[in-house]
Amino acid sequence: MTHVSVRRGLLYVSIAATAWGTGGAAGALLYQAGGLGPVAVSFWRFAAGAAMLLLAGRLLGLGETRPAGDDPALGGTPLTIRRPRLGAALGRILVTGVAMAVYQTAYFAAIAGSGLAVATVVTIGATPVLVAAGGRLLLGERLGAAGLGAVTIALTGLAMLTLDDGSATFSAAGIGWALLSAAGYAGVTLLNRASSGEPYRTAMGGFVVGGLCLLPVALAQGLLPSGDPLASWAIIAFLGTVPTALAYGLFFTGLAAVRATTASVISLVEPVGAALLGILLLGERLTLPAACGGVLLLGAVALLAAGERGGGSGTT
Repeated sequence: MTHVSVRRGLLYVSIAATAWGTGGAAGALLYQAGGLGPVAVSFWRFAAGAAMLLLAGRLLGLGETRPAGDDPALGGTPLTIRRPRLGAALGRILVTGVAMAVYQTAYFAAIAGSGLAVATVVTIGATPVLVAAGGRLLLGERLGAAGLGAVTIALTGLAMLTLDDGSATFSAAGIGWALLSAAGYAGVTLLNRASSGEPYRTAMGGFVVGGLCLLPVALAQGLLPSGDPLASWAIIAFLGTVPTALAYGLFFTGLAAVRATTASVISLVEPVGAALLGILLLGERLTLPAACGGVLLLGAVALLAAGERGGGSGTT
């Protein structure tokens, strides 16, 4: 399997969460520039992400099996990669891809049912709770009182950041779709935390499987951009590169060193990045409750990261 230090694993997961924060803005721009529906956007995200990882693999040697030594793609991180059984590797990639397609589609359905704010809070907020429960039952991971407190603070900050305008709308269907999305994301996190496979191959295979799952619906919605072609394909390239290929490749690599719950909580910084992009690029305003929520969320992430590096709460 791939071995990375805890410090590097935390860095990878943090970069992944920050990169994910650009995905919403890129998707919104693609809706406007290309006239695409949400499932078609998700399809192009997966397709472009797979292409970018394939290109990176050719140029940088990502995903190759090497003996212990320094991997140039990981900045000299010592590697000891064990080749998993073919059947197990293919099964993990298949499950990962289907789960990615499910939680992408369910998230968009949650937005349609309950609005962006509630869908974001329930989906992203429920994920670390599900991951913590699954990590305890399946992986033997233990947060301890301090870790549970940090998770609670992070979820409070997320709610303040996302629901501060008081415009929340709730529906049973919307909440159900959001919980399904959270379950899919939690499953991907737990599966790849427990696996010993090569992370870049897993990510690329997951994109291919997820894209194939979404293709029929994307074809029905309209697969090709109908607006400005240059702007549309540039946004697709960015969407496939930064919040997809880069983010998922680093996230799966970081899971080799970081507990699943810690990784899922660090991922909560995604809406912080999205909020900052909204302020800088879309002219949105940051209210005081939202700012306080962002500070709480980032503080909780910092506490969990410090505990991870110090080994304060590990596995049983």
